[in-house]
Amino acid sequence: MKLRDRQDKVERLFSFYKSSKGNPFQESSTVLRGEVDFLGAVLLMSRVDEEHWGGIGRAGIKTGVDSRFRFETAVGDKGSVGIEFVANQKRVASNDGDVLETPLSLSKLFYKANATNGFSAIAIPIGAQVKDLDVASDYSLQEEKGLTDLSLGPPMLHQQTGGAIGVTVGMSNVIASLAQSISGIRNGHCLSTFGQVVCLLPLGLKLSLLGLHRGPKLAGHNIHLGAFSIPVGFSRPFGDAGSRVEASAPPLTPNIPEFGSIALKLDSEFDEYKRLSGWIEMKQANPEHLEWAVNFSDSSEDGYGWGTSLGGILEGPGNWGHFQVESYVKFNPSKRFSLRPGVAYVVDGNTQTLALVLRSNWSI
Repeated sequence: MKLRDRQDKVERLFSFYKSSKGNPFQESSTVLRGEVDFLGAVLLMSRVDEEHWGGIGRAGIKTGVDSRFRFETAVGDKGSVGIEFVANQKRVASNDGDVLETPLSLSKLFYKANATNGFSAIAIPIGAQVKDLDVASDYSLQEEKGLTDLSLGPPMLHQQTGGAIGVTVGMSNVIASLAQSISGIRNGHCLSTFGQVVCLLPLGLKLSLLGLHRGPKLAGHNIHLGAFSIPVGFSRPFGDAGSRVEASAPPLTPNIPEFGSIALKLDSEFDEYKRLSGWIEMKQANPEHLEWAVNFSDSSEDGYGWGTSLGGILEGPGNWGHFQVESYVKFNPSKRFSLRPGVAYVVDGNTQTLALVLRSNWSI
């Protein structure tokens, strides 16, 4: 209700400037979207130890409450600006024991512009993720979620990239995008490049080739950059300035090596709700390390739906380091509220875990 009240105040503020010819927000309204996602699980395992918990973490079973709220306003005829807040449960220590807190914090700020039907751009100065730059998926707050992370695409899409800017060019059956991002600019900086080519095939098939390259992170002992400072250096110093550099202030040196990933994704939509998808991702550091998943779901909003997924990690020829399968049934008590009870079976190394999972989602 507080968010709704603030939205009304912002819209009343915009109404004062509707008569101004130079106002970019003229005759526009602010749209509020939000969701509250809850996931709980009963984990059945032979013993409770770090090895089993490591397998649960790699399976992507993330219990707790996750809330997201997004305000989006049209700017001009073909642009929009938005801001997103997130509230996650965090456990903090207290004198009486651990207490769960849910602070509301700014998670994303973005601007989108569609110059023409075949060209668009997006800028995300705060809180960018690789999935925000994925043109093969709908850039929306709500997304169909299964019980684990298998249904959310390749792991590279969920990496935080700090600030990013990207462009997309589309033709008849081919869409290409390129984005550049920078992260960790307070105590160092790391540049990343993301590229994607999407081919629209017959029978409603969509084939995507994705690539992410992240350069080494640079850091210095006596260098502290501001939140909006980007260092720019030259290969040679001017004059004799290089001879006067003190030994106590060493230059920027890489402390995290560069890495990259390549992924292939295939999506097929049978109708408005039924969808079959699959993906595989390969790491640059170890080409034999492959992560993959196949998902089949029916996200009907009337009555009930269902979903099933299987996937894992192949660490070499015939070496299955991780395998998991899940299935759930989706009930829709109302248009904006859903329940997904299901079961997930996880095999990680020498450990096996059976999880009884309940996920609920409420959207506004």
